[in-house]
Amino acid sequence: MNKLEQQLVFLREIDRLKAVTRQSPLLDGSRRENSAEHSWHLAMYALVLSEYACGSINAHRVMQMLLLHDIVEIDVGDFPIHGGTSSEIQTKQEVRAAERIFGLLPQPQADALLGLWQEFERAETEDAKFAKALDRFQPLLTNVFTDGGTWKESGVSLEQVLARYGPVIARGAPQLWVVCERWVARHFQEK
Repeated sequence: MNKLEQQLVFLREIDRLKAVTRQSPLLDGSRRENSAEHSWHLAMYALVLSEYACGSINAHRVMQMLLLHDIVEIDVGDFPIHGGTSSEIQTKQEVRAAERIFGLLPQPQADALLGLWQEFERAETEDAKFAKALDRFQPLLTNVFTDGGTWKESGVSLEQVLARYGPVIARGAPQLWVVCERWVARHFQEK
């Protein structure tokens, strides 16, 4: 198979991400979002909100990470933050999926995209910290603006929200966390 054929196989394969339904609803409440929509929306968050990153970032790289970060869900499905899944099992499954899916691409492109996915997962660089922050920020925003959305469904408390979202968002985008704290406090006061 030549380079173009390999790239087209990969692009056909990732079309399957559109069929992975996430727990989060759309803001209008009409249905749950799929993982492809989530990834696209996060890339837009990076484009629009990059000035709020904690450190100096490359917004293009952040967008790339966000477009790639959930591709593994083609094989393993979505693991909701409030789902109680073992992180060790999830990590093993996702690593296998990443190797398989990115392995469809020709070299060195396969290694480059797998490397971006791994960088996102490790969340050690400024780009990855910001990408991770946005990956927590978007569902938090969705829950607040859908009157509790998945938090209500899963019986999530204020303390759980602060513990699960706070450190990641504050680490990569502290100004966004300040906004989140206000939203979350207001949301739980009204309940």
